[in-house]
Amino acid sequence: MKERTILSIDLKSFFASCECIERGLDPFKTPLVVADTLRGQGAMTLAVSPYLRNKGVPSRGRVFELPKNIKIIYAKPRMKLYENFSKKVRDIFKSFFSEEDIHFYSIDEAFMDATDYLKYYKLTDIELAGTIMKKIKDDLGLTSTCGIGPNIFLSKVAMDVEAKHNKSFIAKWTYKDIENKLWELSPLTSVWGVGRKTEKKLNNLGIYKVKDINKYKKEFYIKRFGNVMGNDIWCKANGIDYTTIKDLNEQSHDKSMSMSHILYRDYNIDEAFLAMKEINDILCYRLRKEKKTTRLVYLGIKYSRDLCKEFHESILLNNEEDIPENIFSVLKYIYDKNIENLPVRKISIAFSKLSDKKIKQLSLFDKNEIQTDEYHDVVDRINEKFGSTSLLRASSLLRGSTIKNRKNFKDKI
Repeated sequence: MKERTILSIDLKSFFASCECIERGLDPFKTPLVVADTLRGQGAMTLAVSPYLRNKGVPSRGRVFELPKNIKIIYAKPRMKLYENFSKKVRDIFKSFFSEEDIHFYSIDEAFMDATDYLKYYKLTDIELAGTIMKKIKDDLGLTSTCGIGPNIFLSKVAMDVEAKHNKSFIAKWTYKDIENKLWELSPLTSVWGVGRKTEKKLNNLGIYKVKDINKYKKEFYIKRFGNVMGNDIWCKANGIDYTTIKDLNEQSHDKSMSMSHILYRDYNIDEAFLAMKEINDILCYRLRKEKKTTRLVYLGIKYSRDLCKEFHESILLNNEEDIPENIFSVLKYIYDKNIENLPVRKISIAFSKLSDKKIKQLSLFDKNEIQTDEYHDVVDRINEKFGSTSLLRASSLLRGSTIKNRKNFKDKI
């Protein structure tokens, strides 16, 4: 595996720090909370200043849960302010690296491939990271943390787990650190990309530390969790990540088939899961109708507009795919490992790396795929003849279903 020098930089307590700086206050000395108090004591806190974080106050919670013995400054969320700060930070990154070597992961976080820049700047990776972070601090007043690693995964985990505890806010992990640092991590949710549902399933197998994952071979996880999720679990346990910055950026530019749905109210995570399944059904219908397959599946979730928070992720499949159940298992994996118990307002799904569907050579014992194709063909013909909602999933009768509001959805896509 070729080693790269990946920098993962995150802006510390970003929303709260922006509010402090805008007020001329020091984020490390100011008890500020970003929350809309007009919504009452049950309003969610979107961020707390580093000062409060150092006192053990969690960044996510409810207003009534905040300590009563501290005189807190409340700031109503201002997304335009945060986007303006984010743009300025991105411009700083672009002053050091070519845009093709930067991947903006979120509004306050980015990955950069510094491999080919160290000789040019005549700096070590730690020195280059420190120089970038100093410029962000000097120009904008924002404090950042940085993880350095030989691949994207290890740089991200180094930042999440160690950098925030170091005086320099920089942590560098190499492959030599896998055994003494990565393997010792617990709980499993402290590892980037491992959600609570996955953690629970692994705990049921007696796995509580990352090193415990190696009790079983990769084939065990693939058989138990499916090819995508099983392979990902095993690779994470061994610090393996073949994804490059170029891969991440190319995924967003591929010709794709996509659909986004802004929900008419805030959905809980179970209702959003149902809506995601229905959007997948619609897109898979389009795949079948256009006789296409996909090799890249994307999911994006935006939470309630009051939270100014979202996640998105793409997964490259091993094979070309058009079967809804197989594609949905990938979406479910992305959803389960990233979703937080927050109200959801928008769901986006995209299929890219599209190809014309080809004739497959199947074995005599591979009947499932033939039966699945025949099943979906029958459902499509009935719905096309008698109306797009003639045959629906039973779950479409639930309150959270969006399909009932899309009676003619197939004519609109």
